[in-house]
Amino acid sequence: MTSRWLATAHAACLFMLLAVTAHAAADFHAGSPLLPSGPDPWVTQRDGFYYYTHTLGDRIALWKTRDMTRLGEAVPVVVWRPPAAGANSASIWAPELHFLDGKWYLYYTAADKAHNDDAHRHVFVLENASADPTTGQWIDKGMLRTHYTGIDGTVFDHAGQRYFVYSAYVDDHSDLVIAAMRNPWTLSERQVDIAAPTFAWEMQGGRKILEAPEFLEGPDGRVFLTYSASACWSDSYALGLLSADAKADLAEPSSWSKSSTPVFATSTRNGVYAPGHNGFFKSPDGKQDWIIYHANGGPNWKCTARRAPRIQPFHWRSDGTPDFGEPGS
Repeated sequence: MTSRWLATAHAACLFMLLAVTAHAAADFHAGSPLLPSGPDPWVTQRDGFYYYTHTLGDRIALWKTRDMTRLGEAVPVVVWRPPAAGANSASIWAPELHFLDGKWYLYYTAADKAHNDDAHRHVFVLENASADPTTGQWIDKGMLRTHYTGIDGTVFDHAGQRYFVYSAYVDDHSDLVIAAMRNPWTLSERQVDIAAPTFAWEMQGGRKILEAPEFLEGPDGRVFLTYSASACWSDSYALGLLSADAKADLAEPSSWSKSSTPVFATSTRNGVYAPGHNGFFKSPDGKQDWIIYHANGGPNWKCTARRAPRIQPFHWRSDGTPDFGEPGS
């Protein structure tokens, strides 16, 4: 009698769980905001959990969830606040969480409160040895010694080498610069400019900008870097794409080719404007690729906290290049 009751109860609980999951999936629409606000969103996966973060300006917080479509139900945990003064005391932007060599690392952009401008903006990194990045102690590993000031650092491993890429302030424009890494907080001395704004769609809003580079490996091993082009306050803010062969020297500018048109741009039809500053993740079973990005829900909303995080699946073309589709499609 007891075993039959337990089996019935288990079946009832499983049915309720499936019903809730199906309801959540039915309520989710690709490209709809996951949160009311969330500029520069980032998500990574480990041990069955998604860890999410975005720009908050004066702190770094992490959201932990098993289901990205239910991100709004997760309670954010503030894991770090900047010092009262110093090189990383203000404008805490674009945090990215990475699990490297058995530890967690948070890369973020910051400036000196006494000189809060582009000339004093750098990328910094924190380290945490805890298995769960929402717990434990975050240790300041300092500023990455880049040749230029800049923002939006990201890290990826390819062919046995770890790389760091960021958006560097070069004269009156922002370029993408790559460097091999000696460890998660130290760059090699060779730092190479691999892309600069060259097309009109990369120069909208009164600025020439390539920012927010993100790594994506193709099904054939090819290397892709998406980036956000033009000023974030322009509705023409959009994603561009760099590509390199799987065996190419990624620290050689000639290894990279650039798409002549945006690969993800404003969709007036779907009411999604200025999509950009993206990242990538997979479905729990690892079979489906997803893009996460921020966007505005109307024209001329500019570069404010109204930018909200959105996700949608994407696919691969027969030639091995990514097809991100249309925002909100």
